[in-house]
Amino acid sequence: MPRMHSPAHPGQILEELYIKPHNLTITEVAGALGVARKNLYAIIKGEYSVSVEMAFKLSKAFDTTPEFWLQAQMNYDLAKGYKEASKIKVKRLIK
Repeated sequence: MPRMHSPAHPGQILEELYIKPHNLTITEVAGALGVARKNLYAIIKGEYSVSVEMAFKLSKAFDTTPEFWLQAQMNYDLAKGYKEASKIKVKRLIK
């Protein structure tokens, strides 16, 4: 299997490229997105994944695309999966 680098969680991208540079607070962003502050904080800390709905909210708030956020989430999840793939045990069905 190919090895993947460790891409940033979309919450880290959100914080480093959008929240901090624009001097926004988590409370402000959560309010604008219509989500609970604790849920946004969990995304920023990498504890929650970015859902399709959240991707659309982020894209509208920060003039990006939902694909940007979902691709970042998928890249993060795949890299994490590759690190743990050896623990997955299945029987091969097709040779």
